Amino acid sequence: MNVERLKYVIWAADMKRAVQFYATVFGGSVLKQNDIISEVAIGNGVIGIHGGGEGKRTWTGLSFQVADVIAGAREIVAAGGQLTREPEPEDGEPAHLAMCVDTEGNEIMLTRKRS
Repeated sequence: MNVERLKYVIWAADMKRAVQFYATVFGGSVLKQNDIISEVAIGNGVIGIHGGGEGKRTWTGLSFQVADVIAGAREIVAAGGQLTREPEPEDGEPAHLAMCVDTEGNEIMLTRKRS
């Protein structure tokens, strides 16, 4: 099987708000945008955002590796997201994990590469 592209799809009650969140916070490029399905390229991946979401809290399994989890968590909150687990130092190293929620109720993680 030849896979042309891998895309992970999440739900959004407010498509414009969701696309704005991912494009702004993660520096994504909007590949496609309409009221039914939008696509945002982030890093080497694509997030599909499907309209019609109910805004309910949903675990996605999405993990975004960033250089500074604390700064990233601040950006998520500034863009309207939430933190469900604050980033904390662990084993003498800077914070490597923050559990977050986007503007549509999708739970995501921020991680830092550990030394």
